[in-house]
Amino acid sequence: MVSPTAFFLSMAQSDTRNPQHSFTEMNELVLPNDTNTLNNLMGGKLLHWMDICAAIAAQKHSNRIVVTASVDSVSFKETIRLGDVVTLSAYVTRSFNTSMEVFIEVHAQNIPTGEKIKSNEAYYTFVALDSRNRPVKVPTIEPQTDLENEKFAGALRRRQIRLILAGKMKPEDAQELKNLFV
Repeated sequence: MVSPTAFFLSMAQSDTRNPQHSFTEMNELVLPNDTNTLNNLMGGKLLHWMDICAAIAAQKHSNRIVVTASVDSVSFKETIRLGDVVTLSAYVTRSFNTSMEVFIEVHAQNIPTGEKIKSNEAYYTFVALDSRNRPVKVPTIEPQTDLENEKFAGALRRRQIRLILAGKMKPEDAQELKNLFV
């Protein structure tokens, strides 16, 4: 017979959630302490905010404490200026065994002029931890929209690239990537 605790733990681990369950949005005002000598937001500060927003999305999906495992390349496409309001939006695109890929977009708005720009986007990977700081299984994702399905489908290829670059997978074992070229 299965104990009630084991039953509820297995139910929590086998959950399926949609990406909107993890959707997180943060707003930050760029203050003088956040800027460089050109009055632009410092890249490190933006990466810090992105990590927090993406981590909250991963925590909402897994109901666990999470740690950052990787960050895909982040390009600074547009300058974010002193006084701009930065909006960060993130959600889980796909979950694997104990890890989750989170997509994050960054927009900045100059409130007085109304000008709004897209500054950045990136994929972060998080691992969920149990109370003893060991990786723990996370719920699966069931995409609902065309965009969510597109990001879900691409997540396995992005994961294989990350694993190859980290030396944790041999290129010849990356079947999903191979399928792109066959």
